[in-house]
Amino acid sequence: MSLLVRSLSLWESVAKPLNHIMATNTSLNASAAHSRRVMTSSNDLTWATPQVWFDSLDLEFDFTLDPCCVHETAKCTRHFTPAENGLVQSWAEETVFMNPPYGREVGVWMKKAYEEARDNMALVVCFVRASVDTEWWRRYASRATEIRFPKGRVTFAGAETAAPFPVAIVIFRPRL
Repeated sequence: MSLLVRSLSLWESVAKPLNHIMATNTSLNASAAHSRRVMTSSNDLTWATPQVWFDSLDLEFDFTLDPCCVHETAKCTRHFTPAENGLVQSWAEETVFMNPPYGREVGVWMKKAYEEARDNMALVVCFVRASVDTEWWRRYASRATEIRFPKGRVTFAGAETAAPFPVAIVIFRPRL
């Protein structure tokens, strides 16, 4: 057997398992890509905050309102679904937990959070993507009273993997 034939035989014995691994990785990457598309979409509000994250913040703040959720993911007894549209409701004097849709409309939610704290004595805690390079971050999050950057990546309730982005806890306190 020539050296070339032996090299090809050796390559074939290595290539078959590699092809299987690559095919498996491709399907995993497709699944991860799907999760990323869903987690960054404004169309799906069902990516609920993990209960342990909410409970930790609730111990500190004692939330009274969840303004952007569906009934199944609501973290507070008082909450607004898309039908009630939390953007047009008053949050005056509430202690708000807000995990907004992470797609394009996050900016309008952050504007609402900022304005409710500034104008209506609401305390608003926002559980958002740490997108410090975005317009909404520069306009609103950067004006927060406090910003926390938790270590690690969050795995949203119902998700199989961690989010592909870091989160921030952006806190707007009312001005007294």
